[in-house]
Parts: sequence; structure tokens; C-alpha cells
Amino acid sequence: MLAITCPGQGSQTPGFLSPWLELAGVRDHLEQLSERAGVDLVRHGTVSDEETIKDTAVAQPLIVAAGLVTARLLLEDFLLTAATVVAGHSVGELTASAVAGALTEDDAVAFVRVRANAMAEAAAETATGMSAVLGGDPEDVAARLAEFGLTAANMNGGGQVVAAGTTEQLASLAENPPAKARVIALKVAGAFHTRHMTPAVTALEALRPSLSPSAPVATLISNYDGRPIVQGQQNLDSLIAQVSRPVRWDLCMESMQQMGISGMIELSPAGTLTGLARRGMRGTASLPVKSPEDLDAAAAFIEEHSRTPDLDPSLIPEGSK
Repeated sequence: MLAITCPGQGSQTPGFLSPWLELAGVRDHLEQLSERAGVDLVRHGTVSDEETIKDTAVAQPLIVAAGLVTARLLLEDFLLTAATVVAGHSVGELTASAVAGALTEDDAVAFVRVRANAMAEAAAETATGMSAVLGGDPEDVAARLAEFGLTAANMNGGGQVVAAGTTEQLASLAENPPAKARVIALKVAGAFHTRHMTPAVTALEALRPSLSPSAPVATLISNYDGRPIVQGQQNLDSLIAQVSRPVRWDLCMESMQQMGISGMIELSPAGTLTGLARRGMRGTASLPVKSPEDLDAAAAFIEEHSRTPDLDPSLIPEGSK
């Protein structure tokens, strides 16, 4: 059984889209997405430096666009059904929603445009950020985060928690890490998935009437609780709320294992989620699609892992049964 996953902010690297532009149709696709997103995705994906693409207003549309480009190339001849699981981490859930048919590509890009700008504005109000906490006893990690008033914004499984809060709170954590844990500052511009992003929720609620959500054709699982999304409006509710509440990728991985996933593929800019899967989904094959050179292997991987056992009916969206 196959899972298609879509990475979130922080997965982008300078120039990562350059090799994709050598393929027919990709430049036109990216230029169309750029117009809708209000961002020059071709430039930012090829020549912009690390500091430029770290900007939330740039990073989020860039990551979603990369996933949409990869998905179009990779899934052109593949029919998505409820037997395929789709999931995204943080902003990657927008990519996943488009891949699964719960949002049109136009709506996904319109959403990420508002999301990125609103989250950038919210991040500018207070100096905030995020740090990965690797290892340590889970109870000790939770206690230390609570001690400094930090939020566990991402529960990534495999002994990785991402703490979010003010720069002062994160500095205190770095100086006083939990026992047997490492604290690594992340290259993001704010405390995403916390109360600091509440203004972005308001901006996205204002966008809601212009969107046309649909029931997903694939099994789309929420990164809030790892459960399948049944209705388009349910997915939209979750996408809006997501910006100020924690991401539970650990629960997504648990659900994928319970569903019998044998292979997980990660769309560009790939690597982060397959890395987490190696620790949190042991025994499950994974393949990151990092460049066009990976497309042939990815097509074979999809064919191999699309031969699936029967799903537990309770895990399949009603609209897809």
C-alpha cells in the first residue's frame, strides 16, 4: 500500500528547483503558479539565496509549488483512489490536499498566498522561532518546554519534538536542554503552530468564502490527529485551524503503519519526511523524490506499492467507499 507525503517549511534549499526546469512544461507550470501566488517561484527556486527563501512569504508558496510540480509529473498516469494515502507536514498539508483532490490547485495556491503572508506578518509582531529537540525522555522534554513556556509545535516521532516560542524562551532552552537531548535552532522565521499565529487564522477565515473544497478521492489524513479527512469542508476547517495548533506527524506515521503502508514516497523538496520515517516507520520502504533523476525509480516504487491489502473500512473516507 502506498503513501504520498508532502514536506513542510524548512525543507527548501537554494537552487533545488533548477534541475526540474529542464523538463518540458515545468517552467510554464511554475510561471502559472507564480502568478497566482504573487511570488516569482522560478527565481526563488533557482537563484535566490538561503536567507531569501527562508522568508515565510517566499518559503511556503515555493514548497507547495514544488510539490505540485512533482505530483503532476509523477502522478499523470496514476489513478488516485482511497487505497492511496496522502499526507502533508505543516504547509505540506496544502500540497497534500491538492494531490488528494480536496482542493483545486488554484485554491491551494490562493490559500498558501494568504497563509504565508499572514504568518509572516504575525511572526514580525514578536521575535519568535522554533528549535528541534532531539532525544531525551519524553516526559523530561515536555516538562522542560513547560518550564520555559514553550509549545511542542511539531511532534515528529522518532524522538524529535519541535519547540516554538519567543527567542528568549528558546535561548533558555538551548542553555538548559533536557537531559540526554540536543537542541538545534531551525531556519524558520516564527513560532508556527502556536498562539503566536492566531492573526493568520483570522486572515484565512476571511478567505474561506472564495474556496471550493471537495471530498478527497484519496485517503487524506490530517496532521492534527492522524485521522482520515472525510469531507472537503472538514479539511478546510482543519487547514485554517492548523496554523495555530501543533502538528502531530507522529500520529500520521502511526496511522500509516496501522493502514498497512508498505511504501512511502515524498514529493519535492524531499528528504525530511523520509528521514523521519526511517526512525518512526521502521520496516516501511521510503523514497524521496529530490530531482528528475528520481522519477523513474519513483514510478517503479509507486507501481510496486500500489498493490494493496484491503483497508480497514473505518479508515476510509465515506465519500471514497
